[in-house]
Amino acid sequence: MSTLLDEIVARKHREVAVARERVPTMALEGRLAVAPPVRDFFAAVAAPGAIRLIAEFKRKSPSAGELRPGEAIEEIVRGYAAAGAAALSVLTDAIGFGGSLVDLESARVAVPLPVLRKEFVVDRYQVLESRAHGADAVLLIAECLDDCHLRSLYRDILDLGMTPLVELHSEEHLDRVLDLGATLIGINNRDLRTMTTDLDHVLRLRDRVPPECVLVAESGIRSRADVERLEQAGIGAMLVGESLLRSPDPGAAAAALLGR
Repeated sequence: MSTLLDEIVARKHREVAVARERVPTMALEGRLAVAPPVRDFFAAVAAPGAIRLIAEFKRKSPSAGELRPGEAIEEIVRGYAAAGAAALSVLTDAIGFGGSLVDLESARVAVPLPVLRKEFVVDRYQVLESRAHGADAVLLIAECLDDCHLRSLYRDILDLGMTPLVELHSEEHLDRVLDLGATLIGINNRDLRTMTTDLDHVLRLRDRVPPECVLVAESGIRSRADVERLEQAGIGAMLVGESLLRSPDPGAAAAALLGR
């Protein structure tokens, strides 16, 4: 029986095939020369001090439905930057999250923060596409990729000067991610197969991640108390979107999470 994640991965392969017909790989590679310079995403989220916020923009989600319909992404990300976010995450999946590569470009132009393309990446074409549209980092989800593709895409991201954020939910994938040599590791507290969320999940896995790696807690972070729990556990960064976007003022909500 296929899961939602299985269906998304199959859809992504179809979408890549369509995109490649529209813009061939060679043409996309030609655009890299005029792409904006890469901003150092890893340095931004690995900076010493308090936990760093990767503030996310998405137009909707399968669990939350529509989020801030009609509002300009530029206004939201400027609020995040003013609140002290270290970096941005932009959902570009269209069907599940209402996003696009235009959102990625708009966010990057609006503020000087480095930007992560958050997407279900299954093909090198998407990595090239990310850099051509100004991404500074790209998400890889271990549950979506076998070892061969995970290693190949990880190297493709590095070769283009970007930062790979390698995400997992199930503990069984942690050794795969560590063997990869990943230094920026995301633990998603939401199980993408069942859509259930448990903030304690990242805390249970914390001790299995070497201290030289930057650990990013993802999903289920809603309050300053949640953030303090993460900080006390030594978690270096957090990726937060839905709780910020549900707030009347996402920038103020971001500042509150950071204790500002």
